[in-house]
Amino acid sequence: MSIDVEDYFHVAALSGVIRPEQWGSLPSRVERNTERLLELFDSHDVKSTFFVLGWVADRFPQLIKKLADHGHEIASHGYSHQLIYNQSRETFREETIRSKALLEDIIGREVNGYRAASYSITKESLWALDILSEAGFTWDSSIFPIRHDRYGIPDSPSAPYSIETANGNVLREFPLTTAHVMGMAIPAAGGGYFRQFPYPVFRYLFRNASGFGDRPQMFYLHPWEIDPDQPRYNNASWFSRFRHYTNLDCCYGRLERLLQDFRFGTVSESYNAYEPDKTLLRSNQMIRLA
Repeated sequence: MSIDVEDYFHVAALSGVIRPEQWGSLPSRVERNTERLLELFDSHDVKSTFFVLGWVADRFPQLIKKLADHGHEIASHGYSHQLIYNQSRETFREETIRSKALLEDIIGREVNGYRAASYSITKESLWALDILSEAGFTWDSSIFPIRHDRYGIPDSPSAPYSIETANGNVLREFPLTTAHVMGMAIPAAGGGYFRQFPYPVFRYLFRNASGFGDRPQMFYLHPWEIDPDQPRYNNASWFSRFRHYTNLDCCYGRLERLLQDFRFGTVSESYNAYEPDKTLLRSNQMIRLA
């Protein structure tokens, strides 16, 4: 179970109508929504990995400390929720180091895991893996083995593996979930896919991806996805509105069902439940897979 802790105005789908310089003046809803998820997980005795955006941690440090105090794993979601392949290496390095140090100061322990905004480690931004390793991260969950207009390395492994970076560093990778149906890779990791597919279809795909219970898979959600009362931006494109607003009103109920239908733990616990992986891909191999 993983939660990307960001607010509704951080998402890439609304970036065309909301500028980063506006964020501080908008009504934040991330704290109350994350608290609802925390209460739900506590009631089901589920431990999750919370990938925390540095921008959020700066403003709500007590929320992040509370998540850690409740036994959840804290990982980094970067600082400013910008697509990595649109950033310079210098900016990405500065933000990566800054957000990691911020989280570690808040929770008083090391932060080892990372997830890129909008899964934006692609063939154009594999250089980011070296920066992650040099910053002290040991694992990542940013690579989606599908084709998508914003992210994805289509033929990359669907099970956890290790990547040897261009500089010879090694990172463990826990990819986002895909089900394989009739030779096609179908995204089944959560988020918009969880909201847009009918629940029985999503449940089947998630079970399919797990070998019907034999191996752990990655599920993700955002706090804003359980918040149907968030502000609406009708000046966004119809496709962006479809991606962002579809089925917000039933997402919380679906999540409750999911917690009853599957067992969940943190990313690190789930990774360690695999047999020791022997797959080691070099970054130049990853480019050929895209």
